[in-house]
Amino acid sequence: MPRRGTAFRWPIFKLDRLHPRVPCLAAPDLLGPSQDGFRPSRRGEVWDVLFEGVGRKESSRERWTKIIAVVRGDSKVTGSVVFEQESESAPTKITWDITGNDANAKRGMHIHTFGDNTNGCTSAGPHFNPHNKGHGAPEDEDRHVGDLGNIETDAQGNSKGTVTDKHVKLIGPQSVIGRTVVVHGGTDDLGKGENEESKKTGNAGPRPACGVIGISN
Repeated sequence: MPRRGTAFRWPIFKLDRLHPRVPCLAAPDLLGPSQDGFRPSRRGEVWDVLFEGVGRKESSRERWTKIIAVVRGDSKVTGSVVFEQESESAPTKITWDITGNDANAKRGMHIHTFGDNTNGCTSAGPHFNPHNKGHGAPEDEDRHVGDLGNIETDAQGNSKGTVTDKHVKLIGPQSVIGRTVVVHGGTDDLGKGENEESKKTGNAGPRPACGVIGISN
């Protein structure tokens, strides 16, 4: 306790060391408005995430199983990608609703490492790849965690769909919360191309739209 007459000072925490679920570059997006305009819906959410697991039971994690990325950029491509997971061992349900793409096309969609959109979508870094594997299709064992494959558009350039993915996690040390979803301008060759870039990016092309993955409820 401070002595009488002295000012009390609040303790200072380093967010990048506080909990493995909060990437350092994601902290500004969790604490305030992100580059895509997302912010927590209530003030207590940030601290619930940061201190999750400190003096709590495992069941308290259930409330943090739905997150969303609102994607946008310099192009007309916009939309949302919602992630839902019941427990750390359960597969993650991924649902997207993307508009403004080329008609009747396949367009790559990936989770990238950083929650940083300060330089458009290019500052989101490479695909999220904590296991140091090659690029592949969602059903491949040799794939990046961030490899979501292609979305397929209709005659108006819109795409809606849902898949489940056992590699993408919302809970635990390899959570994708605070990272970035990128919708690419080309088709992902799923690592089956004949050049070196195929095993890195799938030759999916430019990054017209992206969004930081943040807490939904």
